Amino acid sequence: MRSIRVASVALLSTAAFALTAPMASANDGGTTPNVTSFGFTVSPATVAPGGTVTLNATECQEPLVKVSSGVFDAVELNEGKSATVKVDADAKPGARYEVTFDCKGEKGTTTLTVAGHSTGTGTGTGTTAPSKGVKAGLGGGAGGLNGTEIAAGSALLAGALGGGVFLMRRRAGDHA
Repeated sequence: MRSIRVASVALLSTAAFALTAPMASANDGGTTPNVTSFGFTVSPATVAPGGTVTLNATECQEPLVKVSSGVFDAVELNEGKSATVKVDADAKPGARYEVTFDCKGEKGTTTLTVAGHSTGTGTGTGTTAPSKGVKAGLGGGAGGLNGTEIAAGSALLAGALGGGVFLMRRRAGDHA
C-alpha cells in the first residue's frame, strides 16, 4: 500500500511540474524565429562591418518581397531570386539588427549580428577578440519570467503537493 501512496504523490508532483513547464519556456527572449507562410533567410547570420550578406525568400505568392534593415539599404527580391547586399561599414561590432521580409503585407523577421572588423576580403567573415568576460545569468528562458508566471507556477506546484499530502493522510486514516 505504501508504494501506491508514494506513486500517487510522484504522479501529482510530475503533473504539477508539467503544467508549469510550458509557462517557463513560453518567453525565450525573442530567439525563436517567427513562423510565416513563406520562407526567408539571411546568410551568413553574422557579418563584419562592410561585409556582404545574401537575402533569400521562397514560397511567396507575390512576385516581389521587400527586405529592410537598419544596417543596409532596403532591397526587393523579385520572383524568388536572392540578392546580395553590403552591410554598412560603420555598423557597430557586436550589435544585432532586425531584418524584415515583407511578402504582400505578411512580415517575417530574423536577426543579423555584426561581428568584428572586415578582414579585407569583402566577405565580412573577420573576427574580433571579446572585449569583456562572459556575462553570467539565469540561463535558458528563466530570465524572461514575470511575477505572474512565477506565482501561477508556484500555486500549481503547491496545490499538487498539498493534494498529495491530503490523499496520503486520508488513505492512512482509512486504514487505521
